[in-house]
Amino acid sequence: MLKADYAARQAKLREIAGVDAVALVPGFNMYYFTGLEFHLSERPVVAILKPDGDLSFIIPELEVPKLNQRPDLEARAFAWSDTNGYADAFREAVSELGLNGITLGVDGLTMRVTELLEFQKNAATMKVSAIERQIIRIMAMKTPEEVESMRKAARISEAALDKLMAWVQPGMTERQIATRLSEEMGALGSEGHAFEPLVQAGPNSALPHGMLSDRELGADEFLLIDFGGRYNGYPADITRTFCLGTPTAEMQKMYDTVKAANEAAIKASGPGVAMGDVDKAARDVITAAGYGAYFIHRTGHGLGLAGHEMIPQIAEGVTDLLEPGMAFTIEPGVYVPGLGGVRVEDDVVVTETGIDVLTSYPKVFKRG
Repeated sequence: MLKADYAARQAKLREIAGVDAVALVPGFNMYYFTGLEFHLSERPVVAILKPDGDLSFIIPELEVPKLNQRPDLEARAFAWSDTNGYADAFREAVSELGLNGITLGVDGLTMRVTELLEFQKNAATMKVSAIERQIIRIMAMKTPEEVESMRKAARISEAALDKLMAWVQPGMTERQIATRLSEEMGALGSEGHAFEPLVQAGPNSALPHGMLSDRELGADEFLLIDFGGRYNGYPADITRTFCLGTPTAEMQKMYDTVKAANEAAIKASGPGVAMGDVDKAARDVITAAGYGAYFIHRTGHGLGLAGHEMIPQIAEGVTDLLEPGMAFTIEPGVYVPGLGGVRVEDDVVVTETGIDVLTSYPKVFKRG
């Protein structure tokens, strides 16, 4: 498990302007700020942080032992049982923590209506403020330990891909290839997936977010693999596109264009660079090659515990500047319906002086 200074992380959360307390529900946010993992289920769990340093949990009795294993958190438990339900725990927390009349900060992307209604039922004058951007802004600044965990996840993932490509042959289905890739990652020490591996063969590769199918891979066609393992909870997110056989001239041009766009965006990245300028570096290459209409998504997204993160956003027109510690993907693509698609994706981190590329798998299109 990654060692983290949870007190320091919580201090940054308490500094968010305009709110009097912050509530977190199970998921990547709660894990990042407390190191605790709970399932988001029919049993509500809520962490409440107040500016005075108090940390409290509305929590089922059966989860209290897990909280007790973390005395460093110095957290108070408002416990509830399956027999009596959670209504009294919310009522007690609102009363004893003085939540009525305050502004409560929540991540609007993860907080459920269930928890909010319970708060509002007991705190009629409570105001709610969505602070997901402020939360992810804190999480976006990666520590060296977080970066090394993502680097390790990339190494595991790439080693698994290497083993997969020594095995894969035309005639295998997308689903078979994805299953084998998962097995290889697990055997090499991956802690699950960043997301379920995406394997797309032939024309299916023209769908940026397609689904696995039982389509067989043919010779001389595109094979797009988008995947990533995890290490210490942190993900890799890698895409490589191959051709097992002899590509057509058009296929080769598509690949060479996307590879050049990927490399141009990496070269353009660094501290103080506008996020939109990184996107432009990739997009200009693709447009100049005549494929501008077939590049239908942003160049990259923030990378961290949640996999996709809102910051940084490597997209057209974004004027926010890259800062040291920000981790993101660079994944330009070209998708031609009926023919197929190409995407080449790397993971990078902004440093004080430039960019650190965490991925290193060879960008070689033709195999066999």
